[in-house]
Amino acid sequence: MTNRISLTPENIQATLSLEDKIILLNFFSAQHPECVQQMQVLETLSAQYHDALVLAVLDCDLQAMLASQLAQQIGLQSLPTTVVLKNGSPLDVISGLKIVDELTRVLAEHLPAPEEMYLVEAQKALAAGDTNKAYELAKQALDAAPQNSKAKLIFADLCIQLNKTKEAKLILDSVAIADQDAYFLNLQNKLIQAEERKVDPRIIALKERVEAEPLNLSLRAELADLLIEQGLTEEALDALLTILKKDMSFGEAKKTFLELIASLPNGDKVAVEYRRRLYSLLY
Repeated sequence: MTNRISLTPENIQATLSLEDKIILLNFFSAQHPECVQQMQVLETLSAQYHDALVLAVLDCDLQAMLASQLAQQIGLQSLPTTVVLKNGSPLDVISGLKIVDELTRVLAEHLPAPEEMYLVEAQKALAAGDTNKAYELAKQALDAAPQNSKAKLIFADLCIQLNKTKEAKLILDSVAIADQDAYFLNLQNKLIQAEERKVDPRIIALKERVEAEPLNLSLRAELADLLIEQGLTEEALDALLTILKKDMSFGEAKKTFLELIASLPNGDKVAVEYRRRLYSLLY
């Protein structure tokens, strides 16, 4: 959905009074080269802050009367000019051609922090069922603001969902006492439940059999399948890698190994490490 709106007498009032959005009211004329340049900059900025900004373009050539009325109200002196509004009230007037960095600095106090944008996108990805993408975005939020408690909790939640319990525990342990709210307590309980799944008696029994018969690759493959079923990705990769070290062409081990790595989020440390180990075997 576009966040650029061409203003007309019919839609201007509703557009400029949109709630919880920063409105960039841009006075535009295709006859002015600087207006064309400024429009490109504004489009880049509005794409970057898609959920926070609305670019409202007033074409001074096509909507001359409306443009004249508004220009008098704000005391417009020259083109290009962009008026910053929120909830119908003007916050700033930006005159002249500005590059993206200059506009970002001007709008800094009105725009959401980068970590908030990442978290919004993470929640959208999670709602769409893309847990891996949500994990990547939440990690970016935490990287942008390492002490942000909201980012910590959302990232820990996603770690638990992806069975990254060690990572989740480290994050939860770093949450300040003052920020240990109901969400935090809920995550602690979820983490306990996730860790309890790791002591599945079937896994324990299979591990004992594997230890007793270390050369039985079929048993290791069975263990890997059970570990995958329980969401214990790193342990499953380790079991599969052990099989591949002994027999690269054993059953579906290599295929399962690669599919498991592909299922992990981009840049995941476990994926990077086990991909490296596989390549060292291959080459």
